[in-house]
Amino acid sequence: MNRALDVATSLAATLARGAAGLSVGALGARPEKTLELWEFEGCPYCRKVREALSILDLEALVHPCPKGGPRFRVELAKRAGKAQFPYLSDPNTGKAMYESDDIVRYLFQTYGDGRVPTLLALGPLTNLSASLASAFRPGSGIRYRPARAPERPLELWSFEASPFCRIAREALCTLELPYLLHNVAKASPRREAFVARAGKMMVPWLSDPNTGAELFESAEIVAYLERTYASR
Repeated sequence: MNRALDVATSLAATLARGAAGLSVGALGARPEKTLELWEFEGCPYCRKVREALSILDLEALVHPCPKGGPRFRVELAKRAGKAQFPYLSDPNTGKAMYESDDIVRYLFQTYGDGRVPTLLALGPLTNLSASLASAFRPGSGIRYRPARAPERPLELWSFEASPFCRIAREALCTLELPYLLHNVAKASPRREAFVARAGKMMVPWLSDPNTGAELFESAEIVAYLERTYASR
């Protein structure tokens, strides 16, 4: 896809959801252990959960499950009984669940102030706008492309409403590359530590512990992932 069109359609997806996941909201207790999420980027229901994670400033180990993916879809079906997305596992409470609305309510009750933001609480209207956001990115972050599995998960600093971060996450999903998602939306208390590590407040930022590579810019991240992990 042409770069300008790629960014424009990703921005349209953000606007379709009213920029949900742009800023951190009211925070509650902080988890000691990292949450785990099975999802795929183009899924409108998964989108709602990722928005909640950004608003609540939560990290998660993401297991991308693109259609046709040979790893995490199969693993989830064995673990939980079916390949349905999103699926959240919280090792802090022992809770594990399907269904985006249930997950969103759980996250705000457990790690927020108990109130689900309006953009995530409109029922069919929320689902409609989430589906519209996916429609602006047809085929992106949905289907698996053969790739080599990394020994260790990658790390991505991101936030849901950023159109540039979305492009990087789509590439990770398509290649079924697991990654630790560090959310750093506006007003995130994590931003100061991120700037100290990366040198500036700019996302997406990818760190690959398998190669030592660290890089900004969504286009460069996509090119790196293709070069390093995609099967030729």
